[in-house]
Amino acid sequence: MVIIPQISISSCQKNMPIIGMGTASSHNEADDETTKAAMVDAIKAGYRHFDTALIYGSEQPLGQAIAEALHTGIIKSRDELFITSKLWCSFADKHLVLTAIKTTLRNLQLDYLDLYLIHWPLKLSSQEINQIPFPKEYISPIDIKSVWGAMEETHVLGLTKAIGVSNFSSKRLDEILSFAKIPPAINQVEMHPLWQQKELRQFCKSNNIVVTAHSPLGSKGTEQGENRILDCDLLKEIAKNKGKTTAQVSLRWVYEQGVSLVTKSFNKDRMKENLDIFDWSLSSEELSKIDKIPQRKGLFLNTFMESHDLVLEIDAEI
Repeated sequence: MVIIPQISISSCQKNMPIIGMGTASSHNEADDETTKAAMVDAIKAGYRHFDTALIYGSEQPLGQAIAEALHTGIIKSRDELFITSKLWCSFADKHLVLTAIKTTLRNLQLDYLDLYLIHWPLKLSSQEINQIPFPKEYISPIDIKSVWGAMEETHVLGLTKAIGVSNFSSKRLDEILSFAKIPPAINQVEMHPLWQQKELRQFCKSNNIVVTAHSPLGSKGTEQGENRILDCDLLKEIAKNKGKTTAQVSLRWVYEQGVSLVTKSFNKDRMKENLDIFDWSLSSEELSKIDKIPQRKGLFLNTFMESHDLVLEIDAEI
């Protein structure tokens, strides 16, 4: 079984495995039983960090997988796992944060999370929205000071060991840092060789915020999607020379930037391939070539939301 390197994060005594297993599935492509079985397979393969969210609908099957892994002895203790979940935009209100995290913990059958993130820097005014993209009349700016205060309360109460954000720009992180008693430990953002996030990574590094790369093979469902990574001629050439897959080259590049990453596959062979990135490296020449790849961000927000000023502002920043 692969031994996954770990990284320390602020305000958390427990280290975080550098690579995590994502649990999001687009358009309900995986039912609960399929998700549960895949998560059990992932634990068997060596994954110990699992990334979920209320909006993914994967908290309950992940919780069932953890319970099965404990019952069958695949793992000896819940403490062997690092579990991340996220505050959905419908609960991005000071008085709803505790309700949201307690719901998440019930879904997961856990007493605490290792990491809880604000999913997006915006608020949805209704918890009943079930159409995508979200109607613009339901979207509003987040009161980040009050919501962050409630996130800090979840940490103080022991409901989560660390807190952070997802899809936040340097500007929005700087705002949180101006008043936070507990600074964000993590900023989870889209990052890969075609969208390298250099300025944001530098800001986070200078403020002791660990960057976690979601969609390290590109955002599915957008024109920045996975195929643009896997079809990149340079990455394919490097992969051929290394005897690796193009996906492995992309993941290794992310890892060599000193950030953590969350990848996702329910296929057993790909799960193992995605972990096979630690006993080899990219040369300085290869890194230099990747550094020069033309950058093009995804259109991830537009997958979920009707275009309007707030969405465009957020998209422009990250």
